[in-house]
Amino acid sequence: MHHSKRITLLAAVTAATALAAPSLSAHAAAGTDPWVRAWGENAQGQLGNGSVLVQQTPAAVIGITRDDVRELSGGGGGAAAAANPFAVALLKDGTVKSWGANTTGQLGNGTTTAQSFPATVAGLSGVSEVSSGLNHVLAVKGGRVLAWGSNASKQLGTGQDTTNPYKTPIPVQSLDRVKDVGAGCDFSVALRQDGTVWTWGKGDNGRLGTGNNTTRETPQKVPELVDVESVAVGCDHVLALTADGTVKAWGKGAEGQLGNDATADSNKPVDVAYLDAVARIFATSASGFAVLDDGSLAGWGKNTDRQLGDGTNANRTTPVVLDTLRGVQSIAGGADFTVAALDDGSVIGWGANAAAQLGDGSTTGTTGTSTVTALPPGSGITHVATTVTGKSAFAY
Repeated sequence: MHHSKRITLLAAVTAATALAAPSLSAHAAAGTDPWVRAWGENAQGQLGNGSVLVQQTPAAVIGITRDDVRELSGGGGGAAAAANPFAVALLKDGTVKSWGANTTGQLGNGTTTAQSFPATVAGLSGVSEVSSGLNHVLAVKGGRVLAWGSNASKQLGTGQDTTNPYKTPIPVQSLDRVKDVGAGCDFSVALRQDGTVWTWGKGDNGRLGTGNNTTRETPQKVPELVDVESVAVGCDHVLALTADGTVKAWGKGAEGQLGNDATADSNKPVDVAYLDAVARIFATSASGFAVLDDGSLAGWGKNTDRQLGDGTNANRTTPVVLDTLRGVQSIAGGADFTVAALDDGSVIGWGANAAAQLGDGSTTGTTGTSTVTALPPGSGITHVATTVTGKSAFAY
């Protein structure tokens, strides 16, 4: 009965929207319907709308309302099937839904079959955090970490001598009292309640932060890193915000994503330069952003497609304050674009747009410090997510 009511409501809302403003249906609908929205590349069904068609404006993810979602995390990369784009949504009732590509079992449903609509990960409940990587997923349940998907670089942390994918959740060895997780490209990060950070998986570029480039099949503590309040994980770099408001970074540095005025990799944490009074941090594929206490935004790292929004297309090795971007609640970005949810409920984007990843109905990228609007003020959106290195975006 409840299900049929929901379908009837959606049909009524859609019909009313189409009558009211057919030319602005995506924008208008977002203000009146409750659904999670997605746009951009969709070749593997990663937008969760039942199709595999590119979506130039935000479309509803089937059957998932914003009010039901605690956290949504996009995984995988670009259009090719091997890029494995997918998404997982943690609902407020502690269950998890997944959809999109599934070549390495990253949907956690016991198969390797892709699906273009969300389905519940069976047997998984009581979850408090999720994070999708390039081809694996991490989840926190009761302070312990579960993982599934590809294990080619030991990123599942099982301690077992196998690189086979795991198509259903399996416990990560030896960690408890974990409050957050971050999955990157073939490696994993966990933040414990005591403020320590633990890493495992692929060690290339120093992305584990343990002082070497060794791949690890079980969690190792990042040395001399304490009082961490939050972590943000890119494709192959990590940001950590400490209790005193400073930001540490490690891993790949070629595009300036460590923010330490260098382009060298670092296998141990370094200070992101010229940043203090930081309130929140975000990592995109190869860039970093910090919301400062005064509400302003700073960005650094890869910028070849203007994804930093600073008016240039030059990589930035230290943070630059983005004066035109204020009121940012949430930021996410893939290979060549960035999207942000603002405090007025709107979603804006900047950077490349060839795959309609900015969600404004066009395939034209931004220039200078301009941004485009994917969803208007008042849409009820507070968070955004993207596939890790791909061109698909989500708003909830």
